[in-house]
Amino acid sequence: MNNDASTQHSALAEHLLDQYAGRIARTKRPYVLGLSGLQGSGKSTLAREMKAQAEARGWPTEVLSLDDFYYARSERETLAQQIHPLLRTRGVPGTHEIELLLSVLAALPHASDKLPVSYPRFDKGRDTRIPPSRWPRITRPPQLVILEGWALGIRPQLQAALLAPVNELERIEDPDGSWRHWVNKQLRGYQPLWRKLDALIVLQAPNWGIVRQWRSQQEEELLARHAPLAMDAASMLRFLAHFERLSKHALATLPALADSCVEYDTQRHVTGISHA
Repeated sequence: MNNDASTQHSALAEHLLDQYAGRIARTKRPYVLGLSGLQGSGKSTLAREMKAQAEARGWPTEVLSLDDFYYARSERETLAQQIHPLLRTRGVPGTHEIELLLSVLAALPHASDKLPVSYPRFDKGRDTRIPPSRWPRITRPPQLVILEGWALGIRPQLQAALLAPVNELERIEDPDGSWRHWVNKQLRGYQPLWRKLDALIVLQAPNWGIVRQWRSQQEEELLARHAPLAMDAASMLRFLAHFERLSKHALATLPALADSCVEYDTQRHVTGISHA
C-alpha cells in the first residue's frame, strides 16, 4: 500500500472509532460494528487498521469476515448438483454458513481459556476452508467485534426486480431465473444476522464499473505473484457476473440503511462521510 492510502485508512479508522467510541465504551457485551463494502473497496484493510487502533485505546477487538464463513467447496458442489450449477461459485447469499457465524457471535461474551471460541478461515487460493484444527481461537470476550463483508446489510430484492437478467451469465445460465430467485430467498435468512449489528458502516463505491475495475486490479496483482487459482481476465469477468445483481442493488439501497456512509471516488479517495 502506498503512503497516501495508508494515511487515509489510518485517519478514516480514527474518525469512525471516534464516532462510535461512546457506544462501544458503554456496552456491557461485545459491540458489533458491521463494515460493508463491495469487492476491492478496502474493507479488510480498514478493518485491520480499526482493530489496531481500537486495541491501542484499550478495547479488546476481533475482526470477523463474512468471507471466512463460505461453505467448503464440497458443500457448494452439493448445492450445485441439488439446486443450481451456479452455486458452485462462492459469493452469493446461500453460500455462507450463517448459522455458524451467529453461533460464534453468541459465544463471544463467554470466551475464555477454558471455553475458547473458534471460527473458520477460508483459503481463497484453494477455494475451500482450512481444516478446523487450524481455525483461530478467541480466549477473551472482545469489547468490539468488527464484522466485514461485501453483502452486509443487503435486503432482498422485490420479485419484479428479478424478472429481467442483468448480464450474459444470467441470460444464458439462469434463463428461467431459478438461481436468482433462490439466492434472493436465501437473503431473507441473513436478516437475523444483520439485526445483530449495533451499527452499519457502508463503504460506497461510485458505480459497478469501478468495482469491477478495483477487483480486477487485485486479481492482476495475484496473477503477477503466481498465486494459486488466480484468475485471468475472462475468468474474473465471469466470477464478478455472479455478484453484479446484488452489488448494484447494494449501491442503490445500502447508503439509506447505513449508520455511517463513506463515499469514495474512482481512485478510492474518500470524498465524503455522512452519519445517520
